[in-house]
Amino acid sequence: MTEPRVVHTIAGIRDEVQHARARGARVALVPTMGALHAGHLALVRRARELADVVVVSIFVNPLQFGPNEDFERYPRTLDADLTALDDLADLVFAPSAAEMYPSGPTQTRVTGGEVAELLDGASRPGHFDGMLTVVAKLLNIVQPHFAMFGQKDAQQVFLVRQMVTDLNLPVSIEAVETVREGDGLALSSRNGFLDGQARKAAVVLSVALADAAAAAHDGASAALAAGLERVDAVSGASGATVKLDYLAIVDPQTFRSVAEAYRGPAIALIAARVGETRLIDNASVVIG
Repeated sequence: MTEPRVVHTIAGIRDEVQHARARGARVALVPTMGALHAGHLALVRRARELADVVVVSIFVNPLQFGPNEDFERYPRTLDADLTALDDLADLVFAPSAAEMYPSGPTQTRVTGGEVAELLDGASRPGHFDGMLTVVAKLLNIVQPHFAMFGQKDAQQVFLVRQMVTDLNLPVSIEAVETVREGDGLALSSRNGFLDGQARKAAVVLSVALADAAAAAHDGASAALAAGLERVDAVSGASGATVKLDYLAIVDPQTFRSVAEAYRGPAIALIAARVGETRLIDNASVVIG
């Protein structure tokens, strides 16, 4: 098995990529916070299809965690991540916080505008600005031809694409479909925080989305009502607390909530706290 080379410095990863580009290689970046699972590896495999050199970044970015969120307990499993990347990645960029932010949290930040303040942005103020800032830094450091993101984080994908377009960044953003457990639960590094009852209850996110999609032919309100009914039913019977944060249906072109008269493709999004763990999911739906 071929292990990826691990680089901890910005100068080091730039040197590696510059050498690859000089020989005509196409470079793909897969930005992650580690604790890799099959969903991340699907991104890496897609990167391998597109590029000659695959770089995986592993960095738990403090800028995108709020003061009461799970930054300290977010899993850090570098050794296991490197094993998972055998024969898949060429380079792993694993910088320290001091390497990425040598003077402390950067004063210059990328903001995502109105969309960054909706949905997850409303629930997690500053989260998307922190995410966009570190993604902008990683794209500038690595300068890949392609960057891979999971469709599970649909709002993140939208905002990264918006940033790349608005700032004329020379990179193609590739979104990869959500990878799920056999029962439909979207893979997430946070799933490991779920205990037995919470794990069973967590399936409600994907089931509620499926119910919303099935009812979408009757309009956005019907779709939302079907999803909410499912969440309410599970919340009362699962044995684990399921606290809905939001259920929304948005226009994929604007990421704003659709009007009742809207007809066409849309994205249904859900976020909920299951026990102590906050989870998100989304699904494509067709309204009308």
